[in-house]
Parts: sequence; structure tokens; C-alpha cells
Amino acid sequence: MKMLIIGGSGFLGAELRRQTQGRGWKVDASYYSRPGVTHEGSWHQLDVRNRAQVEGLLATVAPRVVINVTSGGADWAVTADGSVHVAMATAKLGIRLVHVSSDAVFSGIGRTQYDETCAPDPITPYGAAKAAGETAVRLLCPDAAVVRTSLIIGDGDSEHERVVHELAAKEREGALFTDDIRCPIHVADLASGLWQLAVSNEAGVFHLAGADALSRYSLGVLIARRDGISPSLLPAGRRADTRLPGALDVRIDSHATQDRLGIRLRGAREFLGER
Repeated sequence: MKMLIIGGSGFLGAELRRQTQGRGWKVDASYYSRPGVTHEGSWHQLDVRNRAQVEGLLATVAPRVVINVTSGGADWAVTADGSVHVAMATAKLGIRLVHVSSDAVFSGIGRTQYDETCAPDPITPYGAAKAAGETAVRLLCPDAAVVRTSLIIGDGDSEHERVVHELAAKEREGALFTDDIRCPIHVADLASGLWQLAVSNEAGVFHLAGADALSRYSLGVLIARRDGISPSLLPAGRRADTRLPGALDVRIDSHATQDRLGIRLRGAREFLGER
């Protein structure tokens, strides 16, 4: 059985590839600028903005499942149009699709808790692009799984962890916000959940986020303590006092997904060693 990970050279893609061992799957991966360091399957250069290239690659590789973890941030052509192209190709070729979205599709206005039944109401260009991608996948591929997640943390190698180190070392300007609330998830837990969905026939919207709702500052303190850095070195601030766009408090409720899949998603306090 064969799988294709679109965006396989990124942080989440690398963990998905790492978890391939022992599953009995051949896993190919795509990249845009450069392939990952190690991978047992084949690497394929892919620009998801090119519809013909997307369809051509999927027809050539002929995977049973595609997991799309690519993201171009607020670049509409990558994040929205690219998702449309992947959805169109998988639908045409009869390939199962697992599409990874984000809590950025929610505004945090009028509510803070979001379960799988909540409709997107984005307030940033990135959130709007992600919401458009979701809409396309659900329309074109009704049998697909759309997965919303939150801040992805690793064992020292995620973007969020690097920010904490750089701020503590005064190598970066800025602050960790005390009023910006999310539900961080460990990359291994997220990848495991995506694998479970990929090999199933489950369809619809799923939430894979951590059990703890934490501010970015509180998350930074946990990372600092784990890594032997004094939390006193971390600058704190309030997002509400800035002009930065984006939601303040968005808490992804994953209880229904956990019950449906029979899994447990750890909170940041647990996987960062506080308990």
C-alpha cells in the first residue's frame, strides 16, 4: 500500500515519515524547494499552485491515500488554491484524502470553545485561505477527513520552541502574549492521529489538538523550564495592546474526535514535563 505526503519535508511531514516504520506502507513525499534529510520512499518536487502538476504527480505515484500537510501561510495561491488542486486530483483519481487545516479558521469572537461542528469564521488572510481549503475539500471530496489542529510542538525543533530560545537569548525582538490562548499538541500525537485517519474510512471534520488551553507565554514558560532556561528571561506582553491581526482566544475541543477514534491527546503540561 502506498501513501503520498504532500509537504513531506516540513516539521509535521517529517514526523509522519518517521512513524512509517512497521506500518507496512510505502510512503512517498513531495517538497517544494528541497527534499527532507532522510526518507525511505521517493521524493517528488511539487508546486501545488500548478493544477496539472498536482494531477500528474498523483496519477504517476498512484497512492491509496494522500495526506496534505503543506501550507503557504497567507499565500492564497498555495494555501487555498493548492488545496483545491489536491482535492480535485484526489477526487478525480479516487484517492483518499486527509487534509490538515488550522484553528486559524476561527475568530474567537463571541465564543472561545470550538468543536467539530463549528463553522469557520476567519479574521486573517491565513485563516481565510485555510477555510477556503476546507470548503473545497468538503465539497469535492465528501469522503475525505479534514483535520483542524493548533500550535504544533516537538522535542526542541518546532518553530514555537525556537522562538522561545531566541527571545530568551535576546536574539529576537518581541514578546510572548499572555492573552493569546491556544491548545498546543505534540507533533507525535498529531502524526499518530493523522495516520489513524489515513488508514480508516472516517470522513468529515476532526479536531486534533492538545488537552490544555494555554497562553503563548505560559507555553513558553513550560518550554523554558524543560530546556533549563529561566522563565524570567522571557518577555511578556498582551496581543490586545498591539495592532497585530488574529484571534485572541481559540480553544479547539477534541473530545468528539478522541471518542470517535479511541485515542488520547496529551496536553502541553504533560508532554512538556510539568506533570
